[in-house]
Amino acid sequence: MYDWANSVYSLVITSTIFPAYYETVTKNNTNNEVTFLGRHFVNTALYNYALGIAFLIVAIMSPVLSSIADYKGNKKSFLRFFCFLGSVSCSLLFFFKGSGNLWVAIVCSMIACIGFWNSLVFYNSYLPEIAAPEDRDRVSAKGFARGYVGSVILQLVCFVFVFKPDWFGMQNDATMPARFSFLLVGAWWFGFAQITLNRMPKGTPAAFRPENNIFINGFIELKKVFNQLKTLLILKRFLLAFFFYNMGVQTIMLVAALFGSKQLKLPTEKLIITILIIQIVAIAGAHMMAKLSEKFGNFQTLLSVVIIWILICIGAYEIANISESGANAEMYFYILAAVVGLVMGGIQSLSRSSYSKLMPVTKDTTSFFSFYDVTEKIGIVIGMFSFGLIEELTGSMKNSVLVVMCFFIVGFIILYFALAKEKQLGLSNDINVAE
Repeated sequence: MYDWANSVYSLVITSTIFPAYYETVTKNNTNNEVTFLGRHFVNTALYNYALGIAFLIVAIMSPVLSSIADYKGNKKSFLRFFCFLGSVSCSLLFFFKGSGNLWVAIVCSMIACIGFWNSLVFYNSYLPEIAAPEDRDRVSAKGFARGYVGSVILQLVCFVFVFKPDWFGMQNDATMPARFSFLLVGAWWFGFAQITLNRMPKGTPAAFRPENNIFINGFIELKKVFNQLKTLLILKRFLLAFFFYNMGVQTIMLVAALFGSKQLKLPTEKLIITILIIQIVAIAGAHMMAKLSEKFGNFQTLLSVVIIWILICIGAYEIANISESGANAEMYFYILAAVVGLVMGGIQSLSRSSYSKLMPVTKDTTSFFSFYDVTEKIGIVIGMFSFGLIEELTGSMKNSVLVVMCFFIVGFIILYFALAKEKQLGLSNDINVAE
């Protein structure tokens, strides 16, 4: 149910209404530049940089917070705090009206990002505590699927305000429907999260006190996890592969709306409907990946999905070329979007459950998932900055897509070697081994 609650942030704030609204109210008729902190930026590049910095902050914070949570056994309190921080920040985006108060968009979107992703560190760490290894693929997929359902429901509600503003007396302010949607996201996220916060078990404090300062102990715990990874052959290769291919997945998900709006010149209405369709397809995709992993194995399924992501990048580049030639690429974009939806949730849920099954038996689940989270966030920082920088240097998002494709190729190669090691040792995906 926490997926149900917080996935509205992923859909409305990072994927549909807010990116399209941001691009619309900050663009101009010349070079789409905005001024922030005394420097000129391409409007979409600034947005990518801001999210990149937010993810870097998350990567720095999560080890410290995870260490405290493992020691004090209060990860539910951290989950509650970051849920509140993220949901309130989404609601405060209501006050962003354009370039005149650009700082509201940048600051609030960064804080919302920090709240969302930091809360997931503690949320994800519950998985090995509440589900047996044989159930984790199914439970992880169920969470993602429920998140897609919840987010689609709120997105449909937001549609009513965006497409029929006159029904609510909003026709005199073109920004009001979008801004009211941001307010609804915060209320939905915080409200439904109370179901999770009231039902999840309380954490158990560690039996020993940390030897070091609690604020640096988190990084020491990360080092301990890193040292354990040196002897966990399959998990080590899986995490490195995850670092690269997830860098590509998250970057595409975060920039998809901006790509459709700016590169393909799609109107906001069509863009929002397209991404809504992606979410609906993703519900089936998450369940399908869980079924495929049961039949063929986690690594084999992930390898196939990464190949599809590589083809998606090639497709996006070609669609951009078609659009630049003056032809209508709209239908191709819809087809590509459907494919993205099919593999979007599956690769995330399967990655999370694969990691939980490959982990050694430990009580420090938060520290292990903190390492997973840091790996993910550093990858996103590199991905977002790379995407924004290539766009600024070349003047086109399509060239940034080629860089993202390279991330998937590297991830595929490393994941293949992880599978090879698994076969060499004669193991299944839910068993790890030390040297």
